[in-house]
Amino acid sequence: MGYQANQPLIIQSDRTILLEVCHPEFEEVRDKLSAFAELVKSPEHIHTYRMTPLSLWNAAASGVEAAEILRFLRERSKFDLPDSLCKEMDEIISRYGRIELIREEGMLVLRCTDPILLDELGRSSGLKAWLQKGRNGCRRIAPEVRGLVKQELMKLGWPVRDLAGYSEGETLPIRLREQTYSGETFRLRNYQRQAAEAFYRRGSNHGGNGVLVLPCGAGKTVVGLAVMARVGRAALILTPNTTSVRQWVREILDKTELTEDQVGEYTGERKQVKPVTVATYQILTHRGGRGEFPHLDLFSRRDWGLIIYDEVHLLPAPVFRATADLQAKRRLGLTATLVREDGREEDVFSLIGPKKVDVPWKELEKEQWIAQAACTEVRTPMDQERRREYADAKQKQKYRIAAENPNKILVLENILKRHKGEKVLVIGQYLHQLEEIAARLQVPLLTGKTQQRKREELYDAFRRGEVPVLVVSKVANFAVDLPDARVAVQISGTFGSRQEEAQRLGRILRPKAGENKAHFYNLVSRDTVDQEYALNRQLFLVEQGYRYTIMDAEQWEEVE
Repeated sequence: MGYQANQPLIIQSDRTILLEVCHPEFEEVRDKLSAFAELVKSPEHIHTYRMTPLSLWNAAASGVEAAEILRFLRERSKFDLPDSLCKEMDEIISRYGRIELIREEGMLVLRCTDPILLDELGRSSGLKAWLQKGRNGCRRIAPEVRGLVKQELMKLGWPVRDLAGYSEGETLPIRLREQTYSGETFRLRNYQRQAAEAFYRRGSNHGGNGVLVLPCGAGKTVVGLAVMARVGRAALILTPNTTSVRQWVREILDKTELTEDQVGEYTGERKQVKPVTVATYQILTHRGGRGEFPHLDLFSRRDWGLIIYDEVHLLPAPVFRATADLQAKRRLGLTATLVREDGREEDVFSLIGPKKVDVPWKELEKEQWIAQAACTEVRTPMDQERRREYADAKQKQKYRIAAENPNKILVLENILKRHKGEKVLVIGQYLHQLEEIAARLQVPLLTGKTQQRKREELYDAFRRGEVPVLVVSKVANFAVDLPDARVAVQISGTFGSRQEEAQRLGRILRPKAGENKAHFYNLVSRDTVDQEYALNRQLFLVEQGYRYTIMDAEQWEEVE
């Protein structure tokens, strides 16, 4: 094909892809790339992606074929694709589904298009104790090692397509309302309906497990309700915290015909086990006096037909271990980002299931299902004394010194002046910094120490406009339902956490009355590790299609 100067991509033999930002078709190409490649870095002019085995297997699981990816890359590449790359990609993608787990005559059986390969894998130290000889070159496994076998095969580079089906669970008819309990008209949006069906797959063994990736504000909870209605079985829902539990309970009672007698809360405060039970990850991972996890038996307290993992990217290790034993249950993961800070994305794939849907944030923004967000990083100088303290500090202390830069408060005050009359969330990591801000601004502070009842009172006051500015710690990363928040100012974050950036941006993305716009500010200390970590957090915003403006604090007064 030769050199195509007008195309935006350069593809390298190590599966790295370079994309020109200034190309007129940048957005279209970026959206297609995100289906099978991960964004690695995003400076101003060239974005770097990498095709990993996991990103390619997730694409394959959602129905994308190697030929389709290669055709797209050839059409959009400036140079011919390296032959070695084409062969390698075809090999990686073909691995998904080569090994299938099926149920045959009541037994779990691994089958493979290449029986010799299965024999070879069966001799590995991690598998040989679990695989038993079967007919026609297949291998039988015991039900209790179903998840462990899938994990081990994933580590060996052979993701399993699990078609062994599920136990039915307790019957529980669930109907969605046409009018919510609060009196509003209710119906699923097209993308919500499509996401639920992509998981359910008409009840076949090709569905029933997997992860749906939807933006914050897109109604992940509603998608979960739609899945529950399709499955029609008792459901256990796991969430990050008590605020999220109660939000789920409110949504269930508001948008389905289930009654309070059928919906339970299982938290540190209440221990209700009902046909639909909503619990926190924290209560399940709470250790008893002997170091055991006394509440993990919740997984067996009823015959659940569906388990929903809300914010699945936060799934803690003990719940992973329990999930390995729950492979006969339908499992739905919901998240705004599959990025995990602990690198266990492969375990999500093996134990919850592959990505089934990834709804683009910008697509929903165009349809006005979520607010249009402007993202701005304001680089703030440190005074001479703090610069000396930073220079003399040990590496572990440098980030906190930079993150708590007092000059950020001056920038914050300017932002509040510019957005006077709008509802603003100020989000930070460090309690001392947040206490200083709340005292200086004379506004409420909400932290992990704030009692649940007080949290809900503050959230309600914010919604009503009685509290226009709310200072919150990282407890606000998840399940804070504040649809009228138009501005979020991140004054300090958790190092370079992309998942945290997703959640914090999500606090302001729910649709707005009137002008459907929101503003997300990230305040960083210039020329420090704070700025370096911001580059990693910026990756999330850029891969979702947001233009990320960088400016110096000194320029702020010049901005209209």
